[in-house]
Amino acid sequence: MSTHLKHTSRGFPSTFWVLTFATFIDRLGGFILFPFFSVYIIDQFGVGMTEVGILFSIFSAGHLIGNMIGGALADKYGRRAITLIGLIVSGLGSILMGIANNLSLFYLIAAFLGTIGNFGGPARQAMVADLLPNEKQAKGFGMLRIAVNLSATFGPILGGLLVDQSYMILFILDAISSLITAFIVFLVIPETKPQRQEHETEETIIKTLIGYKEVLKDWVYVLFLSVSTLTVLVYMQLNSTLSVFLWDIHGFPKPNFAWLLSMNALMVVIFQYFISRLFSKYDPMKVIALGTFFYMIGFGMYGFISEPYMFFVAMAILTIGEMIAMPVGQTAAASFAPEDKRGRYMAVYGFHWAIPSLFGVLLAGIVWESIGPNWVWYFAGILSFIAMIAFLLLNNIVKHRLSKQDESTFEDLRELDQEITIE
Repeated sequence: MSTHLKHTSRGFPSTFWVLTFATFIDRLGGFILFPFFSVYIIDQFGVGMTEVGILFSIFSAGHLIGNMIGGALADKYGRRAITLIGLIVSGLGSILMGIANNLSLFYLIAAFLGTIGNFGGPARQAMVADLLPNEKQAKGFGMLRIAVNLSATFGPILGGLLVDQSYMILFILDAISSLITAFIVFLVIPETKPQRQEHETEETIIKTLIGYKEVLKDWVYVLFLSVSTLTVLVYMQLNSTLSVFLWDIHGFPKPNFAWLLSMNALMVVIFQYFISRLFSKYDPMKVIALGTFFYMIGFGMYGFISEPYMFFVAMAILTIGEMIAMPVGQTAAASFAPEDKRGRYMAVYGFHWAIPSLFGVLLAGIVWESIGPNWVWYFAGILSFIAMIAFLLLNNIVKHRLSKQDESTFEDLRELDQEITIE
């Protein structure tokens, strides 16, 4: 590691705590805006869900390219500079989106923002792996997850209070949060990229990009991410299609949807520790399969229910699935990565979120407008069932792969109940 870092309580570097706090600030702005993003597009430009899907596809294509380039640049030039570029562009891009007055310009800004604004994602994930030894990475990702869900608890509530006054306020607050985070990173967080050994030759940027071939040759990793893509395709409807569905089909007020999302995040903050403890002794793929089962029930319910209180019941069920599956999935991805390719492995991990976004919301819009909005949720249940079976079939393959590597990360997850606290 390039810098000797002072450790604080529980053996974590002070830099890690700063990174966690900075992540909270950055994501707070995102959660103020993003739950109302689909509704804003429909309100502002007078379009339907298909056009919303096209916008998400453009944004996600940029995200995919930005993740790939950003991961390679993070391995080549370091984590800190690439993180700063992504944050600054993201902040300025939010302002530009808020003042765009036609859909074509909005599409153009989304493409730019999706590409450059997402440079920093893989770099920040690689920072966590750089800062923490293998035996503490699961705890670190767990604590980062708590920080993100704290921002997801308060962000939608604040956004819900402001959304009926002005959408522009939401864009401004998102921009401010990104720029504050950039300021914190610039002042406090040092470069964390591991130092190159004297006998190692410096990679050219072209060779660094070509290095993605080696990641994609890791067929077990690719297979795991391919199945995970199905669950992402389902989960992403939570922050895109669901707000429009509940508002347009059931007349569910936008501020109430903010409370629905905040309940989701608050459940994670309160219960993630207990859920992790309960399921920590089981095989990772079996745990993810169980979480996917709760996705199948929770998301599928929205196709059958109409009472407002049932919207909260369905959200609680799918949130249980989220708490079971997501931390284990992220830890599994980190366990596959060699030290010198962490940026690229985590970038490819980001692909399994970005790729469904290329067509997920667009497909939901087409299904909505061709065979009916309820079918979005019927298909969500079907895809969850397929993914659940696939994870169970993957169990022995992944166990065999990880038996050849350091499994301390998963052992660390199994001891999560002894370490994770909200500080």
